[in-house]
Amino acid sequence: MVAASYPGSPTVEIMESLKDYKDIHAHWAMNEKVALEIAIGGSFAGAKSLVSMKHVGVNIAADPLMTFTQIRTHGGFVLVVGDDPGLSSSQNEQDSRFFAKFAHCALLEPSTPQEAKDYVGLGLALSEEYGMPVIVRLTSTLCHSRGAVLLGERTPPSIAGFTPDQARYCMLPPHANAQQHFMQERIAKLAAATDSLALNTYEDTGRRDVFLVTSGLPYQFLAELGLGYSVFKLGLCYPLPIDKIKAIAAEYARVIVIEELMPFIEEQLRAAGIDALGKQFFPFTGALTTDGIRAGLVRADIVPQFTLGAVTPPPAIPRTPMLCSGCPHRPVFHILQKAKATVIGDIGCYSLGILEPFEVLKTNVSMGASLGIIQGMSMAHRTADKARAFVAVIGDGTFFHSGLSGFANITETKGNITIIVLDNRTTAMTGGQPTPTTGNLGQATHSIDIIEVLKSFGIQDVTVADQFDYTSTKTLIQGAMKRDGLSVVVVTRPCALNFDVRQPHFYVDRDICISCRACIGVNCPPISMKVYENQTKKNSYIDPNMCVGCSVCSQVCPVKAIKRLGAPEEAKQ
Repeated sequence: MVAASYPGSPTVEIMESLKDYKDIHAHWAMNEKVALEIAIGGSFAGAKSLVSMKHVGVNIAADPLMTFTQIRTHGGFVLVVGDDPGLSSSQNEQDSRFFAKFAHCALLEPSTPQEAKDYVGLGLALSEEYGMPVIVRLTSTLCHSRGAVLLGERTPPSIAGFTPDQARYCMLPPHANAQQHFMQERIAKLAAATDSLALNTYEDTGRRDVFLVTSGLPYQFLAELGLGYSVFKLGLCYPLPIDKIKAIAAEYARVIVIEELMPFIEEQLRAAGIDALGKQFFPFTGALTTDGIRAGLVRADIVPQFTLGAVTPPPAIPRTPMLCSGCPHRPVFHILQKAKATVIGDIGCYSLGILEPFEVLKTNVSMGASLGIIQGMSMAHRTADKARAFVAVIGDGTFFHSGLSGFANITETKGNITIIVLDNRTTAMTGGQPTPTTGNLGQATHSIDIIEVLKSFGIQDVTVADQFDYTSTKTLIQGAMKRDGLSVVVVTRPCALNFDVRQPHFYVDRDICISCRACIGVNCPPISMKVYENQTKKNSYIDPNMCVGCSVCSQVCPVKAIKRLGAPEEAKQ
């Protein structure tokens, strides 16, 4: 089996688990498009193939997907996509179910860990039988849930190999024209066979007042309410068994659809002439829970108003996400904040630079977007005779994911643009998966030098900085910001968490500390203010159990009150 992915929450653990099986070639790709193309190649060769990604990754992979779906699959092909209702770790909240209809392929939506496992196997079988890609759609809550799963017997994979067939695999007219009819026919064939697949379940309670249609995790939350209404649980959400649902719905006074995000199921039912309602009662955004479903059914006048009486739970204490102890992004953000730079942001751990206390990143759109956005912003300002200096940041993972084309395009810019490449040698936000620069630390079989790549594009103004040498890095960044044209600064400290970076910790000499809070401004988790014994005012304090010894706080301290353990003067904590 061939499996590929680009790490993105909530689907990261899929590839992390698959790589433990010797008969599965599991691969972290540079981006979702490449991952999907690797799986396409595996399928062409007759191997069962799987690609996994988060919902926004499907946007990157849509180009090959929308052509591949025209080709009658050889080896089974499953695309596992993780949607994120509620935006727990994403920049948008798109509904990937529409890609199934868009691509004329089957859509399976599990509601339990067991179904998640089973539906992948079923999807591979359906893919081979009907000659189509199959999408298995998960959501964040299901991806992060746990449950007992019954495993079956594993059979040795049989891979027939690739047999050239231009009419089948070369999607140019007239071959592609003929495939439009094939796509329509396979969907109709699958729709006619839905009863035999036992994926959709009709739970008839005998009542005929309300008929509820749902799928995925909302089914489990609905079941917890124990309302006693008849329910149609969909496992195959596209194509829908329209004729069966229409026949059943005719027996009921009302049909209510319970689904997260957009009215994907509701619109299909209404288009088929079924008087179904749903989104007018349930939110168009966020993840549905038991309480959310109950509230929607209250609005639909199906269940009575539910109250907790006089008991009001205390509000949750907000916790702002923050960079880890010793994070190499911290000194860069501190420098940019002090320079009052206008910084164009990108996707990664460094997106936290949007938040307090730095608040230094001014845009955040998509992977690699900082490069195009800064170019367009600079063009607009120069056109209006309002030229100014702009700064963009991009990580090493994002550099290879979608930054290469942006750098190639921006090479000959005339604006004052500084780009800081934050090379921490890993895809840190999703768990520390390798990037092409990880090899410099012995974590991969090869390594690509970002500096050499940039110079090969013809970019001459490239400098390298160790951001834990705060003063030197500050000088380099501020100097680059003053130069016209394109300047690139590559900062090279690795992720402290992923590579277990730990040096002797720092402490505060309370006799020297003037409580100026300059160290607090770097926002490192070990640093706080406290009243020491026999003192009345608060001084800075560094928790020795959290400090990894990065030294940034000591470098910003104006009176040199922060010292490393083991220095001549003994710690006074």
